[in-house]
Amino acid sequence: MSSQSPLAQSKLSRWINEIEETAIAVLLGLMTLITFANVVLRYGFNTGLIWGLEATTFLFAWLVLFGISHAVKVTAHLGVDALINLFSPRLLRWVTIFSAAVCVAYAGLLMKGAWDYWANFANLPQTTGRWFPTGLEEMRRTSYRGWYEVIDISFPEWLRWIQPVMNDGDDYEKIPRFIPYAILPFGMALLLVRFTQVFVRLLRGQEASLIVSHEVEEAVAEVKHLNAEE
Repeated sequence: MSSQSPLAQSKLSRWINEIEETAIAVLLGLMTLITFANVVLRYGFNTGLIWGLEATTFLFAWLVLFGISHAVKVTAHLGVDALINLFSPRLLRWVTIFSAAVCVAYAGLLMKGAWDYWANFANLPQTTGRWFPTGLEEMRRTSYRGWYEVIDISFPEWLRWIQPVMNDGDDYEKIPRFIPYAILPFGMALLLVRFTQVFVRLLRGQEASLIVSHEVEEAVAEVKHLNAEE
């Protein structure tokens, strides 16, 4: 059983990592392409993509939320460790575990808030519970906002099938907001998974960190030392 667990965890980690890296690359590419096309159209043909600014705004938001969880994986988040580096190894380990537990709890709060905000736009029930989800509210349609559209991005024809499901059969002119807003619960779920992975590794005594490591600084110091000896 124990020999299979690290393998399964490794596969899950690689799968999540591929999703994050692919999404980040695609989002950066789309933002660059739309912005470049808009500049060419504006200054070369005195026109432009009306939906360009809104699209790049949504894409940037997706990029940030994907980047938050990916930064946990690559330990790119900044942190101040001037004090904790003075602790003994044993105390430092328990402080780090406590910090990871706080991060997991915080990510859980963000996940609940993100779902509850997005749920109304997706015609789904919010969660019950003040801090952490204890269940789902009863289905109610009076406050659902699946009809709520973005401002400029036109609704594509290949998505017309969602109109009977989300908008009582009425036509969408622009894409509904629940589509771009879906990154909120999804991104927070990725963040929760990443923090949980770090927390579990710390509990098992494996090497893990929540903030950017000092490997680069140590490498630079080593190079300086070697140059000085020469």
